[in-house]
Amino acid sequence: MKKLCFLTLLVCLGACQNQIKEESVENMEQVPFPYSVTDSTKNRKLSAAMNRSFKNYSAIHPRNNELYSQFKYTELKGFDYHNHDGTVSRRDPSKVIFENGKYYVWYTKRDTPVIPVGAANAKKSNDTIPSTDWDLSEIWYATSEDGFNWEEQGVAVPRPPKPEVGWRAVTTTDILKWKGKYYLYYQGFMEASGLKGDYCPVTASYADSPDGPWTPAGKIIIENGPEGSWDQFAIHDPYPLVHDGKIYIYYKSAFNRPSPVWVGGGLVIGESPLGPFEKHPLNPVTSSGHEVSLFPFKEGVAAITVKDGTEHFTIQYAHDWVNFEIASVCELVPIAPGPFVPDAFTDTKYGSGITWGLSHFINAGKSGVNPHSVLARFDCDLSLDVDDPIMKKTGIRHDLEVYYKQGLSEKQRKRIAEQNKKLRINDPL
Repeated sequence: MKKLCFLTLLVCLGACQNQIKEESVENMEQVPFPYSVTDSTKNRKLSAAMNRSFKNYSAIHPRNNELYSQFKYTELKGFDYHNHDGTVSRRDPSKVIFENGKYYVWYTKRDTPVIPVGAANAKKSNDTIPSTDWDLSEIWYATSEDGFNWEEQGVAVPRPPKPEVGWRAVTTTDILKWKGKYYLYYQGFMEASGLKGDYCPVTASYADSPDGPWTPAGKIIIENGPEGSWDQFAIHDPYPLVHDGKIYIYYKSAFNRPSPVWVGGGLVIGESPLGPFEKHPLNPVTSSGHEVSLFPFKEGVAAITVKDGTEHFTIQYAHDWVNFEIASVCELVPIAPGPFVPDAFTDTKYGSGITWGLSHFINAGKSGVNPHSVLARFDCDLSLDVDDPIMKKTGIRHDLEVYYKQGLSEKQRKRIAEQNKKLRINDPL
């Protein structure tokens, strides 16, 4: 009987202690949020916003977040644009790699007698008149010793004869180094862009040297999805990395047409550069971003998510290389970034990140006058090896002219004028 009473007493004491502990926690939660934030602050009961700050990002403040950065831009030297008359365009740079003591980059180059007529006028295009900025393009490459001054080396992948894949244009390339050989993946257009649905399957060329010569694979490397699937019409921007002894190629597709259009990123995995590749069952693995750009980071992979979708202008991270979460929100994010990724092909188990690369500006000219794109350099601090406080600052102050250039259209001004008129008519005074 005494033993039973003693056990009962212990149970009661335990329950009382738990109640006291719960009451203490409840009382602690009533204390105002602390001025000095510590690691233990995340154990409080938090609002949704503060919970994201602790749980979604690597640090509560951008200056301590390894996947947050500002981006600085520099005009490149060495590229001729025909006095920017619109007949020469360079865009969509690949990853930058370092081989033979210098940097290499590949890109889409259009060099045509006249400017593009526009996708809406694609029927007016022909063998010398381009429909869009990337129509009648080929893949060129350039080298540099410092990443600022570049020397164009010439065509890497020309347009093949009709009816081979890419006879109309070869564009938007990226590079893979695999077992001592080099592979360029790119889109092969089979018609002038704007005529129908931009049928441009992914194909490839390979070489023993980054200087070529490049041998076309002569086949489609990544097939469009079956009818009714999200990527049935387009697979764009193939972007290869090496992970877990395999080739991971991320890509982009637009779906849910005609409106509203979604842009998402897919993933295929293979053990041979020329296939076969298997699409990941969770595709699309990203829900935003117009171009595709990723880099190994720690155990996983980070993605620069650019201008389309609900999660645009973010850096995202997937520890398992598939399930991406927002790691930071950025501004002035590079468009079509092709970063220098030192461990893109090393199958690293702990990626160090990136500090620079090339991107493009597609508004170097005016529509209908001299439309063309130019390559530029961007710098950042998305690296474990660099600590650049300037890149971690928040808030960019633009010249007033930048803001005023984003002015209202005549249609918008008319709508506002009509709204003002209705207010005056309905004003009882």
